[in-house]
Amino acid sequence: MNFNLQEMPLPLRFRPETPMTDEELMRFCAANDALRVERDANGEILVMTPAGSKTSKMNMRIGRFLDEWAEQDGRGVAFDSNGGFTLPDGSMRAADAAWVLAKRWESLTSEQQDGYAPLCPDFVIELRSPSDSLPELKAKMEHWIANGAQIGWLVDHEARSVWVYRPREQPEAHHEPSSVQGSGVVAGFELVMGRVWE
Repeated sequence: MNFNLQEMPLPLRFRPETPMTDEELMRFCAANDALRVERDANGEILVMTPAGSKTSKMNMRIGRFLDEWAEQDGRGVAFDSNGGFTLPDGSMRAADAAWVLAKRWESLTSEQQDGYAPLCPDFVIELRSPSDSLPELKAKMEHWIANGAQIGWLVDHEARSVWVYRPREQPEAHHEPSSVQGSGVVAGFELVMGRVWE
């Protein structure tokens, strides 16, 4: 199935008569590679436009900082915004940046690693773009936590705020932080916000 971007308003939600398997979803994503696609647990497909250039620049920095830290730290593996994960509830989600404990990643088969890895990242970062709905992004953060993420950060450039999500805790809001410190599984990771927002 291909979309004509000039004929359809995005974001778009639709539910196929028969839910797409991971393999069918991968083929759909490959045929529509200009779009960002996710799948809800109920089989509904969410099709979104790519990020704008400014958001993309910030996202690249966040991903680079996480990957550099992960490589030095050695306890886990970092992923960029193109990496989809099949979560325990059957949904497929992609975070703007994600990190998985190495032992969990290495327990997957090569085929599982090639597809949408059947696990929830231990740590996720979502970056709000101007077109993103804040309530929807906050709901996505809760979804990550409900599916097993141990910590998540929602970065809102416009509000100069970062919300920290953890299981069984209320989100913690940080307004105009100079940096955000990792805890738990990502203790030692620091995101210096001036390097992201500049």
